[in-house]
Amino acid sequence: MTVDYRNRSLWLDGFPGSLDPRPSLDGDSTVDVAIVGGGYTGLWTAYYLLQLDPTLRILVIEKEIVGFGASGRNGGWCIGEIAAGPDRHEDATDNAAARRFLHELFATVDEVGNVAQRESIDCHFAKGGTIRLARGPAHLARQRGEVDHQHQAFGLSDDDLRIVDAAEARRHIRGTDTVGGMFFAHSAALDPARLVRGLADSVERSGGTIVEQTAVTSIEPGRVVTDRGIVRAEIIVRALEGYTGSLAGHARTLAPLYSLMVATEPLPESVWNEIGLADRQTFADERHMVIYGQRTADGRIAFGGRGAPYGFASRIDASIEHRSRIHDRIFETLVDLLPVLEGTKITHRWGGVLGVPRDWFPSVGLNRATGLAWAGGYVGEGVAASNLAGRTLADLITGTESNRIDLPWVGHQSRRWEPEPIRWLEINGALRVMGAADRSESRSGRESRLAQWMWRLLR
Repeated sequence: MTVDYRNRSLWLDGFPGSLDPRPSLDGDSTVDVAIVGGGYTGLWTAYYLLQLDPTLRILVIEKEIVGFGASGRNGGWCIGEIAAGPDRHEDATDNAAARRFLHELFATVDEVGNVAQRESIDCHFAKGGTIRLARGPAHLARQRGEVDHQHQAFGLSDDDLRIVDAAEARRHIRGTDTVGGMFFAHSAALDPARLVRGLADSVERSGGTIVEQTAVTSIEPGRVVTDRGIVRAEIIVRALEGYTGSLAGHARTLAPLYSLMVATEPLPESVWNEIGLADRQTFADERHMVIYGQRTADGRIAFGGRGAPYGFASRIDASIEHRSRIHDRIFETLVDLLPVLEGTKITHRWGGVLGVPRDWFPSVGLNRATGLAWAGGYVGEGVAASNLAGRTLADLITGTESNRIDLPWVGHQSRRWEPEPIRWLEINGALRVMGAADRSESRSGRESRLAQWMWRLLR
């Protein structure tokens, strides 16, 4: 059966090259490093390994095609942060490691842009920063607290992160009910499919091998079991993010949560004059039920949000990805934010799963005794973080000394998710609580204690 990979997202639909699958694994194989997963994490790891040691035999194994998962479907935010905020990275007596981690993440955005330029990957990279609108007193209070804390505790300046007044916020994007906002400089918009597909070509030019249409069923020290043969390797990297549960023994490692998106038709310049986003800033607001958007290089708005229910036993349901009532709500949210879009045609609806650890803390690691390595759990903020993870894994695997190998996420072990039905109840319960908290804040103008309690419970 022929799979139409182009209907998986706006980005894959607009990809200018072929999406025909590469050859599958052809029987048993032996390599130096086997990487399970052909998304950002796996490919960045392969890319940097080959930069450090071009003689390595590296095999990337992908079940579908490169970029099939989140790497080809995300919102195109290359942002220098991770879901686990800097407070969770610091030692009880010293936050130097947290400061170092923050600055590594900031620099990673530029690293992605530099690699794209060096490798001639036309991924429409535009470093315009991120504007998060405050659309009520509760939003503004939360933002002021965050900016003050990060300036004082971690040495950030207004050049990194700053509060903006209503007038400046509206110069970025003319959203309704705007009372202010927060501008974060270390962020870029890009076309994620062009990035991941171009990165795969770079890996192959550097001597790596990629096989597609090859399903991995289990990994264990020294070998990867697939439906097309066994791969033996000294080092095996797990890089499956939201699809990690497909591996034997990993059903409770990461929970796959859906994020869904829509894209408008290309908008005329007259509409853009009313909206803003002249520098292709990525944009969001301060609600708990996350929304996110960007102005694409061809003049659309690609806009997404969370809220689709978690599937029992980590079920991934392709029917949710294209025709869900959540897509309608996402577009309604966009029109509420930007009423000028009323009546605009939606050309694409899509979605996909992101990987969520039990403590919402992404991690990178290598067990030298077993040869098993991993990276992931980005909770939807992996476009930049996966690059830092790939560089870190390459250093760890080759024994290269760097200032990355002891960052706070290296070696972190998240506890496993609870068994069902507890997992289903707590995740979907949390989604309901966050929605209720947003409604409460909108009515009262005060920050929701319920949301604060839920975040503490989740982490």
